[in-house]
Amino acid sequence: MNKKTDKRIRLKKRIKAKIRGSSGRPRLSVFRSNKFIYAQVIDDVSGKVLAQASDLPKRGKVENKTKSTKTERAKEVGRIIAGICKTAKIEKVVFDRNGFKYTGCIKTLADTARESGLKF
Repeated sequence: MNKKTDKRIRLKKRIKAKIRGSSGRPRLSVFRSNKFIYAQVIDDVSGKVLAQASDLPKRGKVENKTKSTKTERAKEVGRIIAGICKTAKIEKVVFDRNGFKYTGCIKTLADTARESGLKF
């Protein structure tokens, strides 16, 4: 791996040692690749994923021809994950940025999830 990825993984391990999600307040973990953004709500006590959302294109469906930026897609993922959490009766979460800086897509997803009703 390269130096930048190694640094992010070390930071991720240090953060994860401090952040734990419970059934009452699960962990909202965000991962950002070069193309897509993923979010999942995890109960660390039982080791179960309670909800997940991403901007991956659905299989078998035609993709939209309109191009959207990564921040616009992050807004949509934030809205989707907050909606799924509402239906699962999850109101409070612990935000885990997964070693990424709190700017750009990560910040947009967090702000949109907050506006949509999640508390963290």
